[in-house]
Amino acid sequence: MDEYRPWLVVGSVIVGGWLVWLLSPVLMPFATGALLGYLGDPLVDRLEKLRIGRTLSVCVVFAAMLLVLLGFLLLLVPLIEAQIARLIAELPDYLDWLQQQLTPWLREHFGADVPVLNVDQVVAMLREHWQQAGGFAAAVLASVSRSGLAVLGWIMNLLLIPVVTFYFMRDWDFLVAAVREMLPRRAAPTVVRLARESNEVLGAFLRGQLLVMMALGVIYATGLWLVGLDLAFLIGMVAGLVSFVPYLGSIVGVLAACIAALVQFQDALHVVFVLLVFGIGQSLEGMVLTPLLVGDRIGLHPVAVIFAVLAGGQLFGFLGILLALPVAAVVMVLLRHAHARYKSSHLYQDGGPGLGPEAGEEEP
Repeated sequence: MDEYRPWLVVGSVIVGGWLVWLLSPVLMPFATGALLGYLGDPLVDRLEKLRIGRTLSVCVVFAAMLLVLLGFLLLLVPLIEAQIARLIAELPDYLDWLQQQLTPWLREHFGADVPVLNVDQVVAMLREHWQQAGGFAAAVLASVSRSGLAVLGWIMNLLLIPVVTFYFMRDWDFLVAAVREMLPRRAAPTVVRLARESNEVLGAFLRGQLLVMMALGVIYATGLWLVGLDLAFLIGMVAGLVSFVPYLGSIVGVLAACIAALVQFQDALHVVFVLLVFGIGQSLEGMVLTPLLVGDRIGLHPVAVIFAVLAGGQLFGFLGILLALPVAAVVMVLLRHAHARYKSSHLYQDGGPGLGPEAGEEEP
């Protein structure tokens, strides 16, 4: 039976991946609820240590998370809607700069054949659709409401997330104990140790990275606002939210903010100010935010992070993007364990059967 164990593990991983790919359209609320439940479980455990019942602790944490989410929505949605409305109002200036400044420069230096846009037609179309939608939230609802089934599915997924989150937080310890009881006795200590290491890595990454993203969004938005950029909040928050992929947030933010500064101020000084804002943000992220909030226990190289996000999106869509980095963090724990096992094995120590030094030969 032991000789078939590796093939059983490989087969289980393949079948599990195939099932996730097959069921990915319906797994989104469950994956989101599991992540939120995982994030809230330590707070529930702390309340339990204060001799508060598990269910009551879950209710308190769940209500707090819901209030924070609603507060963010009430604060962010009007601001984002106002910023998008201002972007559409200023869009003729951006398109005019594109046609009068950037397009001739590209043709002169690179010989690029950039098509000519009908500025008035593009602006009129965007304004018409924006007014018909009635704003940011209405635009989202309008795009979803074209199909009754789409609306029903969207509402069901939205309602499932808090339900799944509540039950995951309430039963998290029970689920962990049930999985531990099912482990083979000989493998249980190793699996428990790896699960504990994975929990430390995931906790440090998920909680820390969320705080880093929010902090960077505030830093970028505040800095661009001090520079005087009209779209400071929109650009800063977008740059902060996509910063979970290394360098993507800063690249997107620098490009968008530099273009906005060139169109709005028509000088190079404000571009320098924009670069200074993102330079300060990157310095704070590398020297303060990431070491303080995330730590150095993740062990994910930036290239590995980019590959994990792209591969997850390609294989499983948005669900893959959501789970890419947590799965990659756990895989890194398993790879470190496999590396340690390999370094202590006979295959590494003496080269394996027939690969060691010949009889009578001295090792170098």
